[in-house]
Amino acid sequence: MNEYSTISDGDSQHSEERDLLDRIASQECEALTELYRRYYGRLFKFVYRMTGSHSVADELVNDVMLIVWKGASSFRGDSKVSTWIFGIAYRQSLKRLSKKQLSVVADSDPDNFASGEGRNLEQEDWVRFGLDALPPVQRLTICLVFYVGLSYEEIAKVTGCPVNTVKTRMFHARKKMKERLEDSANAAHKGRGVQ
Repeated sequence: MNEYSTISDGDSQHSEERDLLDRIASQECEALTELYRRYYGRLFKFVYRMTGSHSVADELVNDVMLIVWKGASSFRGDSKVSTWIFGIAYRQSLKRLSKKQLSVVADSDPDNFASGEGRNLEQEDWVRFGLDALPPVQRLTICLVFYVGLSYEEIAKVTGCPVNTVKTRMFHARKKMKERLEDSANAAHKGRGVQ
């Protein structure tokens, strides 16, 4: 496989997904089912990382797909289909986070159920602890980069802001997470020294 076949594969996938959106715009249920199958896992993981709740993540994914169903004809093709869909997920997650409709207790990570191996619950707790320190837009940006794998340019399209704003959010999010985790580790270390 050479570099041109990789580009061609990406173009082919975008073309297939664009075709699915056109069929969804014509109210074809099978096309929505196929798009749902392709996106459910990635959307669920992204939204779960934001909310910490399986039930909220599942509900938000369904909300996103309902918006796709109703708005497929509004897709202009200015971006990839995936960027458009994650933009919807971003806005829905941000709306939910700003309403503070989330439970305080987070469910277990969905990746643990699927793989059953490589589980590091302590590390997951630390990541969740660090993410919880962030304002919603920074948390969403971190999740789009590290859990969805979007580039800064794609995130700029998803969020509707300049690339430099995305970079700034990442800078401040990393700094804030690092400070919170260091403070927590220092407090734990001092606590063990007292005992």
